[in-house]
Amino acid sequence: MRSRRRRLSSALLVAAIACGTVIPQPSVWAQRELSAARVKESIRAGQQFLIRGQNPEGSYGFGGGPAGHTSGATSLAMLALLTSGLTPDEPAVARGLKFLRRIPDPQSAYATYQMSLMLMTFAAAKQPDTDRIRMTSLASQLEEFQVKDGGPNAGMWNYGSHLATEDNSNTQYAILGLREAASSGIRVSRKTWELTLEHFLKNQNDDGGWGYQNNLHSTGSMTCAGIGSLVICEQMLGSAEDDTNPDGTPKCCTRTDRTTEALRRALQWLSRYFAVGTNPGEQGGRWVHYYLYGVERAGRLTGQRFLGNHDWYREGASYFLDRQQRHDGSWSTSSGVEADPLVATSFALLFLSKGLAPVLINKLNYGSAPPPPNAQPNWNLHPNDARNLTDYVSGLPKWPKLLTYQEVDLDKVVTHGSVRDLLQAPILYISGLDEPKFTEAQVQLLRAYVEQGGFIFAVNNCNGAGFDEGIKNLVSRLYPGEAQLKRLPPEHPIYRSEFPLDPEGTELLGVDFGCRTSFVYSPRDHSCLWDKWSLQPVPKRTPAFSLLVLHSMKVGANVVAYATGREPYDKLDAPQEEVAAAPSPIERGLLQVAKLRHTGDWDAAPRALHNVLLALNRMSNVPASPRQKNLVPSDPSLRRYPLAYLHGRASFEFGPQEIKNLRNYLKNGAVLFGDSCCGSPQFDKSFRDMVRQLFPDKNLERIPITHELFSQGIGFDIRRVMRRIPQSGNPNDPLDSTFKEGEPLLEGIEIDGRYCVIYSKYDLSCALERQASVACAGYEHKDAVRIAVNVIRYALLQDLAYSAKIR
Repeated sequence: MRSRRRRLSSALLVAAIACGTVIPQPSVWAQRELSAARVKESIRAGQQFLIRGQNPEGSYGFGGGPAGHTSGATSLAMLALLTSGLTPDEPAVARGLKFLRRIPDPQSAYATYQMSLMLMTFAAAKQPDTDRIRMTSLASQLEEFQVKDGGPNAGMWNYGSHLATEDNSNTQYAILGLREAASSGIRVSRKTWELTLEHFLKNQNDDGGWGYQNNLHSTGSMTCAGIGSLVICEQMLGSAEDDTNPDGTPKCCTRTDRTTEALRRALQWLSRYFAVGTNPGEQGGRWVHYYLYGVERAGRLTGQRFLGNHDWYREGASYFLDRQQRHDGSWSTSSGVEADPLVATSFALLFLSKGLAPVLINKLNYGSAPPPPNAQPNWNLHPNDARNLTDYVSGLPKWPKLLTYQEVDLDKVVTHGSVRDLLQAPILYISGLDEPKFTEAQVQLLRAYVEQGGFIFAVNNCNGAGFDEGIKNLVSRLYPGEAQLKRLPPEHPIYRSEFPLDPEGTELLGVDFGCRTSFVYSPRDHSCLWDKWSLQPVPKRTPAFSLLVLHSMKVGANVVAYATGREPYDKLDAPQEEVAAAPSPIERGLLQVAKLRHTGDWDAAPRALHNVLLALNRMSNVPASPRQKNLVPSDPSLRRYPLAYLHGRASFEFGPQEIKNLRNYLKNGAVLFGDSCCGSPQFDKSFRDMVRQLFPDKNLERIPITHELFSQGIGFDIRRVMRRIPQSGNPNDPLDSTFKEGEPLLEGIEIDGRYCVIYSKYDLSCALERQASVACAGYEHKDAVRIAVNVIRYALLQDLAYSAKIR
């Protein structure tokens, strides 16, 4: 007996296809909501403008400006193109780099700016060793330009070779250039960083900001210059020189902080006066693009998503997108050098592309009470830990060249936000010494974060018994009766995800949820050592000290690689919050899918089906209920569902009656959709054994790529997709994987001209939950969604066709 529900859901699909609403493709510029796609389209238009304005020999020049600015103008344009995604072998970039390599070092006025921009450009290109030789010379000259006489301007720069009066604008650009030199392995004197750090600490205005020169009123652009320079100098210095115990080991939990109070006051100033479209405090609001590029740096380096109540990146990006010239992709302002579209467009590209960088880690501010005077709050005992770990990971091969971190206030998220604020980053980092106390609302928010693909990484500071107890209590509340913290076994992939680590010497505890370990806890205080990491050598540190720091950085990198699969998403591409569907009076008219229970881990990816049904709702007019029904194959009500879903990682089997019922179900027009979580060979073998029992005279065969299942007529064109292929090798080597573009591999059983079984031996489920790891053989998230949507739509069409055939 055919079910009316199956016929109705299939009819809805056909109606949606007939109305041409399968996959809406709105114009990017027509979208009002800010999205990564819209920002990237804006970036591409700006890149093309700069490319068209390049001189034949590869140079650029300011309109009407002196010829001596050519090296700075060319470097600024090249830096914008490289930072926004073009590669050094792009013809325009290659011409520009060739031009910069053959011109002499800048010697005219503005030499500080020009040398700094050249350093940043060569560092971004990361090309031949000859660039490093040139960078060494430029960095040495920049260091010589710094004022070191102990006077009121010590630690500052002027326009070059002691021309004119020193100012904070030249100073910040010198620091930016030297930072890139240091990141490229060029030695920069520790004294250089110390002098500039001392300058910004001594010359901060009473209101918390900085002006163009000492004792001048605060402005937005110069306050950003002070914030960025303080963070960079402190990071380059590593930590205070007294961070070593008499025996040469690291001194933890007695940190002498130099910049926290100054940064707090500066961020308060910036939060109070923040604006887009004007440079606060500057006469006439000039230098807007220069200021916004500084805002990006200040916000990113201090881990701030919000300045006051302002989401600085979204507001700034909206400002730029609204003011981009549609006819040529450029930007300009009405004042100063930014009236030249070359300068204005370069700054706009730098803001948009750097600010769009993936947020790797959200550091959780869970403290409701302020700390005592001159003390760090419990959640932030090591203020540079998350920032340094993020920078370290960003410098590793196979990772995006720019990653960021953010601080997130749990109280504010509970009161004014949602789980989407946590989903901004794939990792939520919790640290502390004393017991963290979470309200029930906070626990529910954290649980929703994990259920929707998030990963929690907790690190105990200073062997805190209170923190240890609090984390274990949090786990028991997050997973009541479901799981407990256990030491990760030696074979766990986390020990090989980026570097080979000794499991015995690396104590990590975890909780498994869904496809992976979703909560990892380190009883050892790695964050103290992350806080001490530096790109430059630190005096008085022994080789043993440095090795301890490096080991902790590797532990952090392994956890991050395991949690993300090296696939962090762009800032504006964070997963959509999944809102539970309200009961519907027309539930009988919605598509529903059965999830088959079996003797193995039948619910290995508990939200995979839920997520794809939500995606089906978003992507077409086929109304689907995300309320899955969990059934055994022998349940008589199975016949009401046009599609049954089956997955797992372990071996399983069905009894004779279950096989018989499932066979009849499939012969009556339904479809079985299965996939092996993370490409599990155990599940794959069991699935194939089950199919042989269902259809002894048939074998699973690859579905040809020419089949309609892969076509846009069903939903998406999925003839080319990206699949992760873990690299096999020495078990002691780090885990690795590559993404390969090619045809998806789906197998099936065909009866009466239709596929009643569709199976992927490569992972879809874990990707649908965004929980795939480096060791997971399967499709990337976007393609997993598209494949699953196509399979569901195909199944509904077959069900309707079968219903029409038997009537």
